[in-house]
Amino acid sequence: MVQFNLADLFEAAVDAYPEREYLIANGVRRTYAEMEARANRLAHHLSDAGVGPGDHVGIYAYNSVEWVETAWAVFKLRAIWININYRYVEEELRYLFGNADLKALVLQREFAPRVAALFDELPTLHHLVVIEDGSGEENPTTDSVLYEDAMAGGSPLRDFAPRSEEDLYILYTGGTTGMPKGVVWQHRDVFYALGGGVDPTTNTRVLDPSEMVGKGAGGVITHLPIAPLMHGATQWAVMGRSFVGDRIVLMDKFNPDDVWTLIQNEKVNSVMVTGDAMAKPLIESLSDDSGYDLSSLFAVVSSAALFSAPVKDEFFKRFPDLFITDAIGSSESGNNGMTMISKDNTAMKSGPTVSILGDTVVFDEDLIPVVPGSGVIGKIARSGDIPVGYYNDPVKTAEVFFEVEGTRYVMPGDFATIETDGSVTLLGRGSVVINSGGEKIFPEEVESAVRSHPDVFDAIVVGAPDERWGQTVAAIVALREEHSLNLAALQDYCRNKVAGYKLPRRLFVVDTIQRSPSGKPDYRWATTIVETLEPHV
Repeated sequence: MVQFNLADLFEAAVDAYPEREYLIANGVRRTYAEMEARANRLAHHLSDAGVGPGDHVGIYAYNSVEWVETAWAVFKLRAIWININYRYVEEELRYLFGNADLKALVLQREFAPRVAALFDELPTLHHLVVIEDGSGEENPTTDSVLYEDAMAGGSPLRDFAPRSEEDLYILYTGGTTGMPKGVVWQHRDVFYALGGGVDPTTNTRVLDPSEMVGKGAGGVITHLPIAPLMHGATQWAVMGRSFVGDRIVLMDKFNPDDVWTLIQNEKVNSVMVTGDAMAKPLIESLSDDSGYDLSSLFAVVSSAALFSAPVKDEFFKRFPDLFITDAIGSSESGNNGMTMISKDNTAMKSGPTVSILGDTVVFDEDLIPVVPGSGVIGKIARSGDIPVGYYNDPVKTAEVFFEVEGTRYVMPGDFATIETDGSVTLLGRGSVVINSGGEKIFPEEVESAVRSHPDVFDAIVVGAPDERWGQTVAAIVALREEHSLNLAALQDYCRNKVAGYKLPRRLFVVDTIQRSPSGKPDYRWATTIVETLEPHV
């Protein structure tokens, strides 16, 4: 019997659509049946190595078929896979590996030296599986097992014990500040929050797990989520679409020309980006004489980062009939809301304005729901389908998860306001809000204005210490080739886009804006720039 268990939902799609092509990654292809057999083989290998229900298995690799095979293999055992950021340096990895209590690790050979350096410090980690990538690095331990050897030794049969919708899924999120945190979800709750269990257009819930596979009976949609699988949005683009028998295309590293080539060659219908960091270079790389056949593309979805109005306008110029969707949410709350952007309605305020989903509410500082149209700024919270808490972090769990009149909520820290029609406008994460003389300034709003300047390719905005105001607005920008910009010119440009007190007061010019692999701004890096470099005049 199929339950609201993620492995069960995938296996239902396998049984319904075994010969459908499921996954294409870096030229490697898998049908649903092929993915199933290989995931079963790896699951049996991990089981023989001592991995069982509740054990944690890390996945440390670029986007690949092996990443996805490992994910399903782990869930088949009722174990829990742990996403690992491949950009982390040794100290961050030491923290994550230790915090996550890894029992096994599937890693790409390129990362073997980092794992070898930490292995002796990790008493719970006892089994390593190495994915070949041609890098030539040595195995991290003498008893490491090669991925394809593990496959060859495991049974392809689906003969696993029954599972539960209360099995756990953990999503490690680095956010924009602080060390990574493991958000612990039960399968049923995360299915409703992120996996397609709630229809975003009608806000209705799936009542029977078998309903999901039936959604794919009418045909296949091909999706290309660009961000890394270690990022929650791409994990759910892959898992959620697999429940309905769709087709997924992955790329290991972002390159705009490669994206357009994949759209053409694989007849991609929907692309998922993480805001301007991907959308801007993507649309700007597409010249009128590029020669791509992009007739299959009908949708662009943005999640997790600011997708500004000027960039959306550029997409509509090139693709007049395109559907653009903005979504807001977090690793802790799931999908809080989304909206479809039309060609003539791309204007935005501080951030996207969306129709709310699920049991989403905006609380003021006294934990009273904000009245629509009041202009009061509050924080987004959600009840109902929410996580258990943070793994190995009771203090942070107590800060973010709380009860109001007997109802349990999660409040990750995103500021928002409610419009007169009940829609929600996202303002930004509280941990990076700039407090200038008592005025709250949300970096995302100023970033949108700065990035729309014709000389600016990318930008991050943070607070800089100021003797008079406490903090002032600092813009770190990467300019287009052979372009220049000074602070006065940037201020003049932004005056018609943001209030005067929000204007950048300091300008820092860098070669490249540093972001997380998912495209989110790296505010820790930006703060270091402000602290160590001289402002640009």
